[in-house]
Amino acid sequence: MSTDNLSPSTAFDSIPSLVFAAAKQYGELAAIEDGDLSISYQQLPHASLDVCRALMASGIKPGDRVAIWGANSARWILAAIGLQMAGAVLVPINTRMKAVEAQEIINRSGAKLVFTVGDFLKSDYPAQLAKLFGPSELIQVTLTPRKGEAIESCLDWEQFLTKKDHVSESDALAVATNISGTDLSDLMFTSGTTGKPKGVMSRHGAIIRAFSQFVKTLGLVPGDRYLVVNPFFHAFGYKAGWVTCLLSGATILPQAVFDADEVLERIHKDRVTVLPGPPTLYLSLLAHPGLSGANLDSLRVAVTGAATIPPILIERMREQLGFKVVTTAYGLTECGGLASICPADTPVETIAGTSGKAINGTEIAIISEQGEILGAGETGEICIRGFHVMKGYFEQPQATAETIDSDGWLHTGDVGNLDENGFLSITDRLKDMYISGGFNCYPAEIEAVLTEHPAIAQSAVVGINDDRMGEVGCAFITLKEGHQLDEPTLIAWCRERMANYRVPRKVCVIEQMPVNASNKIVKADLVKRLP
Repeated sequence: MSTDNLSPSTAFDSIPSLVFAAAKQYGELAAIEDGDLSISYQQLPHASLDVCRALMASGIKPGDRVAIWGANSARWILAAIGLQMAGAVLVPINTRMKAVEAQEIINRSGAKLVFTVGDFLKSDYPAQLAKLFGPSELIQVTLTPRKGEAIESCLDWEQFLTKKDHVSESDALAVATNISGTDLSDLMFTSGTTGKPKGVMSRHGAIIRAFSQFVKTLGLVPGDRYLVVNPFFHAFGYKAGWVTCLLSGATILPQAVFDADEVLERIHKDRVTVLPGPPTLYLSLLAHPGLSGANLDSLRVAVTGAATIPPILIERMREQLGFKVVTTAYGLTECGGLASICPADTPVETIAGTSGKAINGTEIAIISEQGEILGAGETGEICIRGFHVMKGYFEQPQATAETIDSDGWLHTGDVGNLDENGFLSITDRLKDMYISGGFNCYPAEIEAVLTEHPAIAQSAVVGINDDRMGEVGCAFITLKEGHQLDEPTLIAWCRERMANYRVPRKVCVIEQMPVNASNKIVKADLVKRLP
């Protein structure tokens, strides 16, 4: 049975059915380009079914969990689609995790097989896992070659794919076409608001419904070329990344690790039209010494998200990076990564100051500590209710009940407010807020002001203990090339622009911000640098 004989489908509610429909709709357009490898939309179902067949031959059955621990690549996508075609649940693992941390995720999820990489950031992932699990207890498949000694139960990609010959394409299709929108698509581990990582259970149908709206809002079209810098283990790189491309007919251009030099080069070389990312990504490009000589003519669409984004950043993204569409969105793993978004024609001030309005089928409410729904302009915890709220935390009913209340509201742990038109403004994370002299201080608001300083490339504010005020702000900053700035000068500048209780009392100039694999600043690492 060939996928070419499948009847065209305009209604799809799972990632496997999306892949089959996209093959019909987008044909010879490139689905993925990764180095010398190019896979068209027409070829994608067959390449994914090869993985599905090999997994079935390896004993993977519907409902089983399969993990992927590696950097963005074409094979990462093929592995993910293939395991989902087999009815398995994707368990993405953060590439910055140590082997013992990955071991915990694998054990807690019950993953029966792990796709990993041979060598990444000078680490031999398969050897590290084999040492923890034993050479034969965990099936591993390497997406990239490895140089170390052979490991029992560890296959390279080509060896693994030969297993497909034991399962027919028709048998694999029978499983793949039976995946429904209510089936689990992924189990993504996140720290949530408290405690150690919890496994978020999400469904296929919620991804398709939410990110179809994402595609429409951004105005993505077949043939767009999307550089996916955000890691695939995160919803921004997975659901708002390569799944969004499949929904729109865009070409997926995986980027393994963020490097400003390489990204600037790829924008021109690969004719990139779509480049989403956190604010730090754009700030890094804007501060790059080679920006003035870079060819960025192809760029069209940017989407970002953070508590507060200064209007000047939006303007610079349009004027200096050349984006025609710049918008912001908001979401978290527990709601599939997308809850609200700004329409592309929203005024700059609104895009900068808000994260847009709730997507269709979603409610957003601001709820007080006493459980009351607050009115427009009142600040409280952001809560979400709708089709894309997670099924729950994997094997943690108590944690689920603490996060999703009896009325179905998902408590996000974020602080914000809604205006009279329903636009959401995020003040900060509850856990990042600090109290100085009795006043609530939200670091993101202070960072938004610091971004306007002509010498500052990036900033991050944390609360530190103070005998008199309880807590005060400490601003960590990196400087633009050729600029200097000392603590007294910056503090004086801040006093002219913000309330006194918000003014940082300490300034630390550092060479580079510590960031995680999602290119977000790790404030816990900054705190460790304090004397």
